[in-house]
Amino acid sequence: YQFQPSINPQQIAEFATMSFLDNQENIIFIGSPGVGKTHLSIGLGIEACRQDVRTLFINCHELILRLKAAQEKQHLERVMRRYERYDLLIIDELGYLPISTEEAKLLFQLINGRYERKSTIITTNVPLSSWGAVLHSTATAEVILDRLVYHSHVIKIKGKSYRLASVNS
Repeated sequence: YQFQPSINPQQIAEFATMSFLDNQENIIFIGSPGVGKTHLSIGLGIEACRQDVRTLFINCHELILRLKAAQEKQHLERVMRRYERYDLLIIDELGYLPISTEEAKLLFQLINGRYERKSTIITTNVPLSSWGAVLHSTATAEVILDRLVYHSHVIKIKGKSYRLASVNS
């Protein structure tokens, strides 16, 4: 917390109690690369596992590839149900790689299936206002954000990259 003073330690400690799961709340970590978004989400995922919470951590690109493959093999509904069953789904690095309109629709289906039923943590380096460009569809971005941001904690992390600081020291 000393390296990133914009992070509220009490808030992260509260998240670690997993009380946000009881209300099907989401967490969105937003910030530049290297500020600790993935680190925090992994820590919360590990704590969730310690508390016997069904948890999955997956890179956004990998998730989309799996959803596309399931769609091509006519297994999308079954695969969606599997992802929807996790009490905590952590989607890392949304926006680091381009997402096509069709891929954005798959992501929407998943988020919609979890809406007000399960909790999701997302890490992104893209401000919410720019998701339309990342998803190549303002309409899809709006419906995804509508479901994600409602009942969510949006944590904006401002600061220097930990990785770059350790390289420069």
